[in-house]
Amino acid sequence: MQRERLGSRLGFILLSAGCAIGIGNVWKFPYIAGQYGGAIFVLIYLFFLAVMGIPVMTMEFALGRASQKSPAKLYQELEPKGSKWHMHGYLAVIGNYLLMMFYTVVSGWMLRYFVDMAGGKFSSLTPTGVETHFSNMLSKPVGLIIFTFATIIFGFVICSFSLQKGLERITKYMMLALLAIMVILAINSVFMEGGAEGLKFYLLPNVENIKKAGLWNVIVAAMNQAFFTLSLGIGSMAIFGSYIGKDRALMGESVNVALLDTFVAFCSGLIIFPACSAFGVEVSSGPSLIFITLPNIFNNLPLGRLWGSLFFVFMSFAALSTVLAVFENIISCTMDLFNISRKKACLINGVLMLVLSLPCILGFNVLSSVTPFGAGSSIMDLEDFAVSNVLLPVGSLTFVLFCTLKKGWGWENFKKEANTGKGLKVPEFIRGYVTYVLPVIIFIFFIVGLYNFFK
Repeated sequence: MQRERLGSRLGFILLSAGCAIGIGNVWKFPYIAGQYGGAIFVLIYLFFLAVMGIPVMTMEFALGRASQKSPAKLYQELEPKGSKWHMHGYLAVIGNYLLMMFYTVVSGWMLRYFVDMAGGKFSSLTPTGVETHFSNMLSKPVGLIIFTFATIIFGFVICSFSLQKGLERITKYMMLALLAIMVILAINSVFMEGGAEGLKFYLLPNVENIKKAGLWNVIVAAMNQAFFTLSLGIGSMAIFGSYIGKDRALMGESVNVALLDTFVAFCSGLIIFPACSAFGVEVSSGPSLIFITLPNIFNNLPLGRLWGSLFFVFMSFAALSTVLAVFENIISCTMDLFNISRKKACLINGVLMLVLSLPCILGFNVLSSVTPFGAGSSIMDLEDFAVSNVLLPVGSLTFVLFCTLKKGWGWENFKKEANTGKGLKVPEFIRGYVTYVLPVIIFIFFIVGLYNFFK
C-alpha cells in the first residue's frame, strides 16, 4: 500500500501545530501562568520549550520520515535486529487511544458551551446559575454522550476521506479560522476598560510574584507546560513526519510548529488576563476559569453573547484540531498493523472510540462513586494521569535514547535524516546535550511529576 502524502508544507505545519495546539494551550496555559507568577513563568516556559520540546519533536519527525510508517511500525524499520525498541510502538498506540478517551469528552464540553452560548442560555443566568449550569451538564450523561459522540463521528468522517482531501483540507481552514478568531478576541480584550493591570501582570516580570509562588514550583510548572503542550512521546508528531518529503530539514519545521503553538498559548493569555482584570476575577482560579468565570464575564460585556460564542468556537476548533490529528495517528496505526483500507480503519475505530469514551462520560454521573485518587477524583483523572504523567514522559525518553544510542537508531542516522533538505539543521555541538543531559532532565521531570501528583 503506497504511503499517502501531504499536499503542501503549510499543510504539514498546520496539521502538526493543530495536534500540539489544544485545550492545554488555551485552557491550561493562562491559569497555570496565573498561579505561577505571570511574565516570569512565560519566560521560563519558553526556555524549556527550546531546550526540551524542539529536540524531542525533531526526533519524532525524523523517525516518522525515515521509517515511512506509523508509530506502531516505525521501530521495526529502524531498530537493530533482535532489539526490543518496537515494544514502545505498542505503548504509543495505547497512549493515543487513552488520550482520546477523555479528550473527546472535553471537546464535547466546548461544543456544548458554544451551542449554549450562541443560543442565549447564559444570558439570564446569575453567577451562581452559571456555576450550576456546568455541574448540571456533567450530571446528565445523555447530553454528554450526544456532544462527545458528535465530536467522534465528525472526526472519523473527516479522516475517512483521503489525507489531502479530508484531514489536510479541513485542518487548514479550521486552523486559519482559529488564528483569526484568536486575534479578534485578543484585540477586544486588550482594549477592554480596566484590563491594563491584567496585561501588566502577564507581560511585565515581577520578582514578588515568583517569591509568592516559590521559584522551584515556577520552574517545575513551566517545564511541565512546555513538555505537555507539544503532545510528545506517543508518536503524534512522528505520523506527520511520515507524510512529508525530504525537501526541508526537520529542526526548522519543529521551530515553526513550536512558534505557532506558543503564539496560540500567548494569545490566549492576552484574551483572558485583561478580561479577568477588568471584572476583578482571580486569574489563578484554575480550570473553572473557562467554564464558570468566563461565561460570567461575557454576560457583563457589550455584545457578550457574540464574544462568548466566538470564544467557544475558538475553543472547539483548538480541541478538534487535536482530535483530528490523533485520530489520524490511530487510523494510520490500524492500517499498518492490519493492512486494511482507510475507510475500514475509520469505521472500526469510530465504533471503538464511541465505546471507549463512555467510562469518562459516566465517571461524572453514573460512575461518580469511582474515585481512583480519593475523594473528588474521577475516571478522567486516571486516564489523564496515565497519559500525561506516564506515557508522554516515558515515550519521549524512549525516543531520545533511540535516536542517540548506538544500540538504537543512533545519532548519525538521526542527524542525517533530520538535516536532509533546506532550513535549520541539527548542530553537532548539541550531541552531548541530547545524549547525556536531555534524558536526565526528562527522567527527573518524570519522577518529580509523579511525586507532585501523589503528594
